[in-house]
Amino acid sequence: MSLSREDCEDGNNLKKPFLYTGSWYKMGSKQSNLLNSSTQYVIRDSSVSVLFCVLIVALGPLQFGFTCGYTSPTQESIISDLKLSLSEFSLFGSLSNVGAMVGAIVSGQMAEYIGRKGSLMIAAIPNIIGWLAISFAKDSAFLFMGRFLEGFGVGIISYVVPVYIAEISPQNMRGTLGSVNQLSITIGILLAYLLGFFVNWRVLAVLGTLPCLILIPGLFFIPESPRWLAKIRMTEEFESSLQVLRGFNTDISLEVHEIKSSVESMGKGVTIQFADLKMKKYWFPLMVGIGLLVLQQLSGTNGVLFYSSTIFLNAGVSSSNVATVGLGVIQVIVTGITTWLVDKSGRRLLLIVSSSIMTLSLFLVSIAFYLEKITEKDSTLYSFLGILSVIGLVTMVIGYSLGIGPIPWLIMSEILPMNIKGLAGSIATLTSWLTSWIITMTANLLLTWSSGGTFLMYTVVAAFTVVFAAIWVPETKGRTLEEIQLSFK
Repeated sequence: MSLSREDCEDGNNLKKPFLYTGSWYKMGSKQSNLLNSSTQYVIRDSSVSVLFCVLIVALGPLQFGFTCGYTSPTQESIISDLKLSLSEFSLFGSLSNVGAMVGAIVSGQMAEYIGRKGSLMIAAIPNIIGWLAISFAKDSAFLFMGRFLEGFGVGIISYVVPVYIAEISPQNMRGTLGSVNQLSITIGILLAYLLGFFVNWRVLAVLGTLPCLILIPGLFFIPESPRWLAKIRMTEEFESSLQVLRGFNTDISLEVHEIKSSVESMGKGVTIQFADLKMKKYWFPLMVGIGLLVLQQLSGTNGVLFYSSTIFLNAGVSSSNVATVGLGVIQVIVTGITTWLVDKSGRRLLLIVSSSIMTLSLFLVSIAFYLEKITEKDSTLYSFLGILSVIGLVTMVIGYSLGIGPIPWLIMSEILPMNIKGLAGSIATLTSWLTSWIITMTANLLLTWSSGGTFLMYTVVAAFTVVFAAIWVPETKGRTLEEIQLSFK
């Protein structure tokens, strides 16, 4: 038995079915049982089609990770072949962040005007051109241009992919599928590390084009986001897209009614301005989204990984490159575990546990560095402190991958209301990339000033993240996007 669309529209069988109180909708027991059985069927019937869509768009963050990991195995060979100085190579590495900031500025509005699929298709093109420019570079000019173009595409991808996944996923699968975004990034980083052992930097750049070369044709085989289609009043396309995602034998009338009601409540043709973001129903979710993305960058992960080779060297690890690949493997494994946990334990709990682990591990590394300065290098204590640093480093990576790595982008895509997603999403993504650029540019300076002091600063940020998650971050597990957004009203 299922509910027809007419039942939802005329209200005879579901008289006032959606009375909003707090976070959940109230309805009669008969309708509630129907909804529960319908939800279970939707998840079972739609899992294959939704998973296929997620795997296609996950090629975007795979490209993102490959871009991040590319500079690590190629530094020496690029500097040698193109006769670059260390400062020029540092500029090359940082230009991806600059390009990503530009991409972030246009990402939200682009996704609103041409859709999620169209935005990803446009983002793939500069990525491909950028990789080819790097591969055929004869001097620093082509190298810099290619890196900037890569970053521009990545800036768009970093916003659009989490939003698309959140908008197509059934509520009970949204956390798991949303975490695939970060899992793909870590796999991309690991692939760049591993392939860098076997091919030179030019071939590695050519291999970097593959994710986007597969992504472009793949986008033709997946539906557009039904919520975006509903927002722009393409009703038939919206229902067709949702039917494909939920399965052709599934009754989607309840979900259609809920999405339509949410879209209609926004008002047709209402343009959101910066001034409108002062309203609590807008500024609070935006504050939570930006706060998590900024704290993710300030948590010190870039600084820790930047200093990882020195930490491994002090601990007596001869091959820092192999050890770095080992860290990449740990990241992939733990992020994979997080994708399984996030819909079971909840986002908020994982954020608190993750940032607590990071606080303790960063403090451990900080103490080890402080003590190393006053300890003789040939002593047993110095060797022990080196091992302690490695333990702290590995534990920190585990903690990061468990929550603060994947969850901020997931929550950002869940809590921003549809009518401010374009503007607010661009602001949040730009802020994240700007913070990332600042951390990347200052890490070397801070670590030269005081390695122990730098890690102590990261410790304070991680400790504040615990407080931030416990007080301000809402739990979004098991709730539809419409329920989450209505709760802010």
